[in-house]
Amino acid sequence: MTLALKNALIKRDVSHLIFPNEVQEISVKDEQPSSPEGRLTEQSIIPPEDSVKNAVDQLLSAKRPVIIVGHGARFNMDGITSLAEKLDAPVITTFKGKGIIPDDHPLACGVLGRSGTPIASWFMNEADLLLVFGASFSNHTGIAPYIPTIQVDFDPMTLGKFHSVTVPVWGEIGVTTEILLNKIEKQKRNYNIREEVAGKWKIWKAEKASREKDDVGNGINSASVFAAMNRIVPDNAVITVDVGNNAYSFGRYFECKKQSVLMSGYLGSIGFSYPAAMGAWAAAPDRPIVAVTGDGGFAQYMAELNTAVKYNMKITHVLLNNNELGKISKEQRADQLDVWETNLTNPDFSKYAQLCGAMGIRVTKKEALDDAMNKAFAHNGPAMVEIITDPLLT
Repeated sequence: MTLALKNALIKRDVSHLIFPNEVQEISVKDEQPSSPEGRLTEQSIIPPEDSVKNAVDQLLSAKRPVIIVGHGARFNMDGITSLAEKLDAPVITTFKGKGIIPDDHPLACGVLGRSGTPIASWFMNEADLLLVFGASFSNHTGIAPYIPTIQVDFDPMTLGKFHSVTVPVWGEIGVTTEILLNKIEKQKRNYNIREEVAGKWKIWKAEKASREKDDVGNGINSASVFAAMNRIVPDNAVITVDVGNNAYSFGRYFECKKQSVLMSGYLGSIGFSYPAAMGAWAAAPDRPIVAVTGDGGFAQYMAELNTAVKYNMKITHVLLNNNELGKISKEQRADQLDVWETNLTNPDFSKYAQLCGAMGIRVTKKEALDDAMNKAFAHNGPAMVEIITDPLLT
Protein backbone atom coordinates (compact mmCIF):
# COMPACT_ATOMS: atom_id res chain seq x y z
CA MET A 1 0.00 0.00 0.00
CA THR A 2 2.79 2.41 0.90
CA LEU A 3 4.57 1.67 -2.38
CA ALA A 4 1.35 2.34 -4.28
CA LEU A 5 0.94 5.68 -2.50
CA LYS A 6 4.56 6.56 -3.23
CA ASN A 7 4.10 5.69 -6.90
CA ALA A 8 1.01 7.93 -7.11
CA LEU A 9 2.76 10.84 -5.37
CA ILE A 10 6.11 10.68 -7.18
CA LYS A 11 4.83 9.87 -10.67
CA ARG A 12 1.62 11.91 -10.21
CA ASP A 13 -0.29 9.15 -11.87
CA VAL A 14 -2.65 6.29 -11.13
CA SER A 15 -1.66 3.42 -8.85
CA HIS A 16 -3.63 0.20 -9.22
CA LEU A 17 -3.45 -2.02 -6.16
CA ILE A 18 -5.02 -5.51 -6.10
CA PHE A 19 -5.60 -7.52 -2.92
CA PRO A 20 -6.39 -11.24 -2.79
CA ASN A 21 -9.85 -11.85 -1.34
CA GLU A 22 -8.53 -13.47 1.86
CA VAL A 23 -6.71 -10.28 2.90
CA GLN A 24 -9.95 -8.95 4.37
CA GLU A 25 -10.05 -11.95 6.74
CA ILE A 26 -6.53 -11.55 8.14
CA SER A 27 -6.45 -10.41 11.75
CA VAL A 28 -4.75 -7.07 12.42
CA LYS A 29 -2.03 -6.81 15.03
CA ASP A 30 -1.76 -3.84 17.33
CA GLU A 31 0.77 -1.92 15.27
CA GLN A 32 1.05 1.37 13.46
CA PRO A 33 0.30 1.33 9.72
CA SER A 34 3.15 2.24 7.41
CA SER A 35 3.21 5.63 5.70
CA PRO A 36 5.16 7.45 2.99
CA GLU A 37 7.23 9.12 5.72
CA GLY A 38 10.91 8.35 5.19
CA ARG A 39 10.20 7.08 1.68
CA LEU A 40 9.68 10.36 -0.19
CA THR A 41 12.34 12.88 -1.13
CA GLU A 42 11.80 16.62 -1.57
CA GLN A 43 10.15 17.07 -4.98
CA SER A 44 10.87 20.76 -5.59
CA ILE A 45 12.79 20.50 -8.85
CA ILE A 46 14.93 23.62 -9.35
CA PRO A 47 15.45 24.35 -13.05
CA PRO A 48 19.01 24.38 -14.47
CA GLU A 49 20.61 27.84 -14.45
CA ASP A 50 21.21 27.88 -18.21
CA SER A 51 17.56 27.27 -19.04
CA VAL A 52 16.48 29.97 -16.58
CA LYS A 53 18.92 32.46 -18.14
CA ASN A 54 17.69 31.60 -21.64
CA ALA A 55 14.08 31.99 -20.52
CA VAL A 56 14.76 35.36 -18.90
CA ASP A 57 16.59 36.61 -22.00
CA GLN A 58 13.66 35.57 -24.20
CA LEU A 59 11.10 37.20 -21.89
CA LEU A 60 13.00 40.49 -21.65
CA SER A 61 13.43 40.76 -25.42
CA ALA A 62 9.83 39.84 -26.30
CA LYS A 63 7.52 42.65 -27.36
CA ARG A 64 4.23 40.72 -27.01
CA PRO A 65 4.68 37.72 -24.69
CA VAL A 66 1.67 35.58 -23.86
CA ILE A 67 1.32 33.09 -20.99
CA ILE A 68 -0.54 29.81 -21.57
CA VAL A 69 -1.52 27.73 -18.54
CA GLY A 70 -2.78 24.17 -18.46
CA HIS A 71 -4.31 22.00 -15.76
CA GLY A 72 -0.83 21.22 -14.42
CA ALA A 73 -0.47 24.84 -13.29
CA ARG A 74 -3.63 24.89 -11.18
CA PHE A 75 -1.85 24.97 -7.80
CA ASN A 76 0.54 27.75 -8.79
CA MET A 77 -1.71 30.42 -10.23
CA ASP A 78 -0.96 33.10 -7.64
CA GLY A 79 2.68 33.19 -8.72
CA ILE A 80 1.87 32.89 -12.43
CA THR A 81 -0.68 35.71 -12.18
CA SER A 82 1.92 37.91 -10.46
CA LEU A 83 4.39 37.07 -13.23
CA ALA A 84 1.80 37.95 -15.88
CA GLU A 85 1.21 41.31 -14.20
CA LYS A 86 4.96 41.95 -14.05
CA LEU A 87 5.39 41.04 -17.73
CA ASP A 88 2.16 42.79 -18.74
CA ALA A 89 1.28 39.57 -20.57
CA PRO A 90 -2.18 38.18 -21.42
CA VAL A 91 -3.02 34.80 -19.88
CA ILE A 92 -4.70 32.04 -21.90
CA THR A 93 -5.79 28.65 -20.57
CA THR A 94 -6.17 25.25 -22.16
CA PHE A 95 -9.66 23.75 -22.06
CA LYS A 96 -8.73 21.51 -19.13
CA GLY A 97 -7.27 24.57 -17.40
CA LYS A 98 -10.49 26.58 -17.73
CA GLY A 99 -11.22 28.62 -14.63
CA ILE A 100 -7.78 28.49 -13.02
CA ILE A 101 -7.54 32.22 -13.69
CA PRO A 102 -10.83 34.14 -13.36
CA ASP A 103 -12.18 35.35 -16.69
CA ASP A 104 -12.77 38.77 -15.14
CA HIS A 105 -9.06 39.28 -14.42
CA PRO A 106 -7.89 42.17 -16.66
CA LEU A 107 -5.24 39.94 -18.33
CA ALA A 108 -7.38 36.80 -18.72
CA CYS A 109 -8.34 35.84 -22.28
CA GLY A 110 -10.28 32.61 -21.79
CA VAL A 111 -9.77 29.19 -23.33
CA LEU A 112 -7.62 28.49 -26.38
CA GLY A 113 -8.52 25.96 -29.06
CA ARG A 114 -11.63 24.23 -30.34
CA SER A 115 -13.53 24.86 -27.11
CA GLY A 116 -12.24 28.38 -26.76
CA THR A 117 -12.78 32.06 -27.36
CA PRO A 118 -11.68 34.24 -30.29
CA ILE A 119 -9.96 36.41 -27.67
CA ALA A 120 -7.47 33.68 -26.79
CA SER A 121 -6.81 32.84 -30.44
CA TRP A 122 -6.23 36.50 -31.33
CA PHE A 123 -3.68 37.11 -28.59
CA MET A 124 -1.80 33.88 -29.33
CA ASN A 125 -1.59 34.78 -33.00
CA GLU A 126 -0.28 38.26 -32.13
CA ALA A 127 2.34 36.91 -29.70
CA ASP A 128 6.06 36.87 -30.40
CA LEU A 129 6.74 34.55 -27.43
CA LEU A 130 4.71 31.94 -25.55
CA LEU A 131 5.44 31.04 -21.93
CA VAL A 132 3.66 27.73 -21.29
CA PHE A 133 3.10 26.21 -17.83
CA GLY A 134 1.68 22.73 -17.19
CA ALA A 135 0.11 22.11 -20.62
CA SER A 136 0.27 18.95 -22.72
CA PHE A 137 0.20 20.69 -26.13
CA SER A 138 -2.85 18.65 -27.08
CA ASN A 139 -4.00 18.99 -30.67
CA HIS A 140 -7.36 20.14 -29.24
CA THR A 141 -5.70 23.18 -27.70
CA GLY A 142 -3.85 24.27 -30.82
CA ILE A 143 -0.81 26.01 -29.30
CA ALA A 144 1.06 27.41 -32.31
CA PRO A 145 4.30 25.46 -32.90
CA TYR A 146 5.80 28.27 -35.03
CA ILE A 147 5.90 30.88 -32.25
CA PRO A 148 9.05 30.90 -30.03
CA THR A 149 8.09 29.03 -26.87
CA ILE A 150 9.34 28.61 -23.31
CA GLN A 151 7.84 25.47 -21.79
CA VAL A 152 7.98 24.74 -18.06
CA ASP A 153 7.12 21.29 -16.68
CA PHE A 154 8.15 18.96 -13.86
CA ASP A 155 8.21 16.00 -16.29
CA PRO A 156 11.19 16.13 -18.69
CA MET A 157 9.40 13.77 -21.10
CA THR A 158 6.62 16.34 -21.54
CA LEU A 159 9.05 19.06 -22.64
CA GLY A 160 8.99 19.33 -26.42
CA LYS A 161 6.89 16.17 -26.61
CA PHE A 162 5.22 16.92 -29.97
CA HIS A 163 7.61 19.51 -31.40
CA SER A 164 10.80 21.21 -30.31
CA VAL A 165 10.46 24.33 -28.17
CA THR A 166 12.82 27.30 -27.95
CA VAL A 167 13.57 26.94 -24.24
CA PRO A 168 12.54 23.74 -22.44
CA VAL A 169 12.66 24.31 -18.67
CA TRP A 170 12.65 21.26 -16.39
CA GLY A 171 11.42 22.42 -13.01
CA GLU A 172 8.55 22.64 -10.60
CA ILE A 173 6.15 25.30 -11.83
CA GLY A 174 5.93 27.07 -8.48
CA VAL A 175 9.72 27.09 -7.98
CA THR A 176 10.40 28.21 -11.55
CA THR A 177 7.79 30.97 -11.37
CA GLU A 178 9.33 32.31 -8.16
CA ILE A 179 12.79 32.37 -9.78
CA LEU A 180 11.47 34.23 -12.83
CA LEU A 181 9.63 36.73 -10.62
CA ASN A 182 12.87 37.52 -8.79
CA LYS A 183 14.89 37.93 -11.98
CA ILE A 184 12.50 40.07 -14.03
CA GLU A 185 11.67 43.71 -13.43
CA LYS A 186 8.19 45.02 -14.18
CA GLN A 187 7.94 45.59 -17.92
CA LYS A 188 6.68 48.81 -19.49
CA ARG A 189 5.01 48.42 -22.87
CA ASN A 190 4.33 51.06 -25.48
CA TYR A 191 0.73 49.86 -25.61
CA ASN A 192 -1.98 49.18 -23.03
CA ILE A 193 -2.48 45.42 -23.01
CA ARG A 194 -5.30 45.60 -20.50
CA GLU A 195 -7.26 47.92 -22.76
CA GLU A 196 -6.67 45.49 -25.64
CA VAL A 197 -7.95 42.57 -23.58
CA ALA A 198 -11.00 44.56 -22.42
CA GLY A 199 -11.72 45.59 -25.99
CA LYS A 200 -11.63 42.00 -27.27
CA TRP A 201 -13.90 40.88 -24.41
CA LYS A 202 -16.37 43.63 -25.31
CA ILE A 203 -16.52 42.39 -28.91
CA TRP A 204 -16.90 38.75 -27.83
CA LYS A 205 -19.64 39.55 -25.29
CA ALA A 206 -21.56 41.39 -27.98
CA GLU A 207 -21.21 38.38 -30.27
CA LYS A 208 -22.44 36.05 -27.52
CA ALA A 209 -25.44 38.30 -26.90
CA SER A 210 -26.17 38.21 -30.63
CA ARG A 211 -26.06 34.40 -30.64
CA GLU A 212 -28.60 34.32 -27.80
CA LYS A 213 -31.14 35.61 -30.33
CA ASP A 214 -30.66 32.64 -32.70
CA ASP A 215 -33.79 30.52 -32.97
CA VAL A 216 -34.89 28.29 -35.85
CA GLY A 217 -37.56 26.46 -33.87
CA ASN A 218 -35.51 23.36 -33.00
CA GLY A 219 -34.64 24.18 -29.41
CA ILE A 220 -32.80 26.69 -27.25
CA ASN A 221 -29.35 27.84 -28.35
CA SER A 222 -26.34 27.03 -26.15
CA ALA A 223 -25.35 30.69 -25.80
CA SER A 224 -28.58 31.33 -23.87
CA VAL A 225 -28.06 28.29 -21.61
CA PHE A 226 -24.61 29.41 -20.50
CA ALA A 227 -25.62 33.05 -20.27
CA ALA A 228 -28.17 31.93 -17.68
CA MET A 229 -25.49 29.92 -15.89
CA ASN A 230 -23.24 33.00 -15.89
CA ARG A 231 -25.98 34.87 -14.06
CA ILE A 232 -26.93 32.17 -11.56
CA VAL A 233 -24.11 29.69 -10.78
CA PRO A 234 -22.48 30.65 -7.44
CA ASP A 235 -18.88 31.85 -7.58
CA ASN A 236 -17.71 29.05 -5.26
CA ALA A 237 -19.32 26.21 -7.22
CA VAL A 238 -17.61 23.07 -8.46
CA ILE A 239 -18.66 22.45 -12.08
CA THR A 240 -18.22 19.03 -13.65
CA VAL A 241 -18.34 18.91 -17.45
CA ASP A 242 -19.12 16.01 -19.73
CA VAL A 243 -18.04 15.27 -23.30
CA GLY A 244 -19.64 16.56 -26.49
CA ASN A 245 -21.15 19.80 -27.77
CA ASN A 246 -22.24 20.69 -24.22
CA ALA A 247 -18.57 20.78 -23.18
CA TYR A 248 -17.46 22.78 -26.22
CA SER A 249 -20.19 25.34 -25.56
CA PHE A 250 -19.29 25.51 -21.87
CA GLY A 251 -15.66 26.23 -22.74
CA ARG A 252 -16.71 28.90 -25.20
CA TYR A 253 -19.56 30.70 -23.43
CA PHE A 254 -19.31 30.24 -19.66
CA GLU A 255 -17.24 32.86 -17.87
CA CYS A 256 -15.51 31.47 -14.80
CA LYS A 257 -15.04 33.61 -11.72
CA LYS A 258 -13.84 31.52 -8.78
CA GLN A 259 -15.56 28.26 -9.76
CA SER A 260 -13.57 25.02 -9.95
CA VAL A 261 -13.98 22.99 -13.14
CA LEU A 262 -13.56 19.20 -13.38
CA MET A 263 -13.40 17.40 -16.72
CA SER A 264 -11.81 14.31 -18.21
CA GLY A 265 -9.58 16.38 -20.47
CA TYR A 266 -9.34 15.22 -24.04
CA LEU A 267 -10.08 11.54 -23.33
CA GLY A 268 -13.60 11.60 -24.74
CA SER A 269 -14.91 9.90 -21.58
CA ILE A 270 -18.60 10.40 -22.31
CA GLY A 271 -20.73 10.12 -19.19
CA PHE A 272 -18.00 11.57 -16.94
CA SER A 273 -19.87 14.52 -15.50
CA TYR A 274 -22.59 13.14 -13.24
CA PRO A 275 -20.43 10.51 -11.45
CA ALA A 276 -17.74 13.20 -11.10
CA ALA A 277 -20.32 15.52 -9.52
CA MET A 278 -21.10 12.81 -6.97
CA GLY A 279 -17.41 12.59 -6.14
CA ALA A 280 -17.18 16.37 -5.88
CA TRP A 281 -20.15 16.39 -3.49
CA ALA A 282 -18.46 13.78 -1.30
CA ALA A 283 -15.20 15.78 -1.29
CA ALA A 284 -16.74 19.25 -0.85
CA PRO A 285 -20.33 18.93 0.44
CA ASP A 286 -20.25 22.55 1.61
CA ARG A 287 -19.82 23.87 -1.95
CA PRO A 288 -22.50 24.10 -4.67
CA ILE A 289 -22.02 21.22 -7.12
CA VAL A 290 -23.10 21.63 -10.74
CA ALA A 291 -23.09 18.89 -13.38
CA VAL A 292 -23.23 19.91 -17.05
CA THR A 293 -24.09 17.05 -19.41
CA GLY A 294 -25.60 16.23 -22.75
CA ASP A 295 -28.36 13.69 -23.18
CA GLY A 296 -26.04 11.06 -24.67
CA GLY A 297 -23.58 11.24 -21.80
CA PHE A 298 -26.11 11.26 -18.98
CA ALA A 299 -28.08 8.36 -20.49
CA GLN A 300 -25.06 6.11 -20.04
CA TYR A 301 -25.02 6.62 -16.25
CA MET A 302 -28.52 7.83 -15.47
CA ALA A 303 -29.04 5.14 -12.81
CA GLU A 304 -26.54 7.04 -10.66
CA LEU A 305 -29.32 9.53 -9.94
CA ASN A 306 -30.79 6.92 -7.60
CA THR A 307 -27.59 6.99 -5.54
CA ALA A 308 -27.68 10.79 -5.46
CA VAL A 309 -31.25 10.60 -4.15
CA LYS A 310 -30.34 7.92 -1.58
CA TYR A 311 -27.69 10.16 0.00
CA ASN A 312 -29.53 13.42 -0.72
CA MET A 313 -26.61 14.80 -2.69
CA LYS A 314 -27.20 18.48 -3.41
CA ILE A 315 -26.20 18.38 -7.08
CA THR A 316 -27.69 20.77 -9.61
CA HIS A 317 -27.73 19.05 -13.00
CA VAL A 318 -27.94 21.15 -16.17
CA LEU A 319 -28.81 18.71 -18.96
CA LEU A 320 -28.65 19.90 -22.57
CA ASN A 321 -30.94 17.55 -24.50
CA ASN A 322 -30.70 17.78 -28.30
CA ASN A 323 -31.86 14.19 -28.92
CA GLU A 324 -28.64 13.20 -30.63
CA LEU A 325 -24.91 12.71 -30.25
CA GLY A 326 -24.40 16.20 -31.62
CA LYS A 327 -20.60 16.20 -31.53
CA ILE A 328 -20.47 13.01 -33.62
CA SER A 329 -22.90 14.54 -36.10
CA LYS A 330 -20.64 17.58 -36.37
CA GLU A 331 -17.55 15.41 -36.96
CA GLN A 332 -19.34 13.47 -39.68
CA ARG A 333 -20.33 16.69 -41.44
CA ALA A 334 -16.75 18.01 -41.11
CA ASP A 335 -15.53 14.88 -42.95
CA GLN A 336 -18.17 15.51 -45.63
CA LEU A 337 -20.08 12.37 -44.67
CA ASP A 338 -23.78 11.82 -44.29
CA VAL A 339 -24.91 12.01 -40.67
CA TRP A 340 -25.46 8.39 -39.71
CA GLU A 341 -27.05 6.89 -36.59
CA THR A 342 -26.42 9.73 -34.17
CA ASN A 343 -30.08 10.39 -33.34
CA LEU A 344 -31.29 9.22 -29.93
CA THR A 345 -34.62 8.09 -28.54
CA ASN A 346 -34.77 9.72 -25.12
CA PRO A 347 -37.21 9.65 -22.24
CA ASP A 348 -38.40 12.83 -20.60
CA PHE A 349 -35.37 13.13 -18.32
CA SER A 350 -37.08 15.63 -16.01
CA LYS A 351 -39.86 13.10 -15.32
CA TYR A 352 -37.24 10.40 -14.84
CA ALA A 353 -35.60 12.61 -12.19
CA GLN A 354 -38.97 12.97 -10.45
CA LEU A 355 -39.54 9.20 -10.53
CA CYS A 356 -36.17 8.73 -8.82
CA GLY A 357 -37.17 11.21 -6.10
CA ALA A 358 -35.20 14.23 -7.35
CA MET A 359 -36.45 17.58 -8.57
CA GLY A 360 -36.95 17.61 -12.33
CA ILE A 361 -37.76 20.64 -14.49
CA ARG A 362 -38.00 20.68 -18.29
CA VAL A 363 -37.29 23.94 -20.14
CA THR A 364 -38.33 24.52 -23.75
CA LYS A 365 -38.21 28.35 -23.86
CA LYS A 366 -35.13 30.40 -23.04
CA GLU A 367 -37.27 32.87 -21.06
CA ALA A 368 -37.80 30.11 -18.48
CA LEU A 369 -34.09 29.33 -17.95
CA ASP A 370 -33.39 31.66 -15.03
CA ASP A 371 -36.45 30.65 -13.04
CA ALA A 372 -35.77 26.94 -13.55
CA MET A 373 -32.13 27.23 -12.52
CA ASN A 374 -32.94 29.34 -9.46
CA LYS A 375 -35.46 26.71 -8.31
CA ALA A 376 -32.94 23.92 -8.90
CA PHE A 377 -30.20 25.67 -6.91
CA ALA A 378 -32.63 26.36 -4.06
CA HIS A 379 -33.68 22.71 -3.85
CA ASN A 380 -32.17 20.81 -0.92
CA GLY A 381 -31.15 17.68 -2.79
CA PRO A 382 -30.47 16.48 -6.33
CA ALA A 383 -32.17 18.63 -8.96
CA MET A 384 -32.23 18.50 -12.74
CA VAL A 385 -32.92 21.22 -15.28
CA GLU A 386 -33.47 19.48 -18.61
CA ILE A 387 -33.13 21.98 -21.45
CA ILE A 388 -34.30 21.13 -24.96
CA THR A 389 -31.52 22.51 -27.16
CA ASP A 390 -30.82 22.90 -30.86
CA PRO A 391 -27.97 20.57 -31.96
CA LEU A 392 -26.80 23.11 -34.54
CA LEU A 393 -26.85 26.24 -32.35
CA THR A 394 -23.85 25.37 -30.22
